Amino acid sequence: MDIWDKEKRSAVMAKIRSKDTKPELIVRRYLWSRGYRYRKNVRGLPGTPDIVLRKYGVAIFVHGCFWHGHEVDKHIPATHHEYWEKKIARNKERDKKNKQALMRMGWTVITIWECQLKPKARENTLMELEYVINHAYLERLRKKNVKPYRLEENENSPGVAAEGVVEYGKASE
Repeated sequence: MDIWDKEKRSAVMAKIRSKDTKPELIVRRYLWSRGYRYRKNVRGLPGTPDIVLRKYGVAIFVHGCFWHGHEVDKHIPATHHEYWEKKIARNKERDKKNKQALMRMGWTVITIWECQLKPKARENTLMELEYVINHAYLERLRKKNVKPYRLEENENSPGVAAEGVVEYGKASE
């Protein structure tokens, strides 16, 4: 049985943020400080990802462990147990569909869980995030078949960009 009436419960639930949560802010501040520029809560993409890095082809979801049914945190409230089980199962199914849709569109999808941003694990999580973003960018370039610039050497070219071979020695008088 709930300790509050319907109106009070509704008011309490309405206060729970879906945007600009503390875990999201941690990730966004880190990315910004590292020079990554992004868009927040892009509505045009399936699932409205929390952070989108278009240049890198990466969509990031920052999930709360309870609301999205993280396997590490299997806590379900004792009151209205069936309701919460169904709700969390629906959330997990929706998240899965959104992730698949984004991947079909060519996006790299990253999910960061709230528990991964606790102080003990935060540094590793953020470093792994940056690694995946950079790896996704390089894969994206590889698929576009962009080749690095190379100087082609031939018999007329000495193999250096500036000057030919210069002999150093005595200055001519």
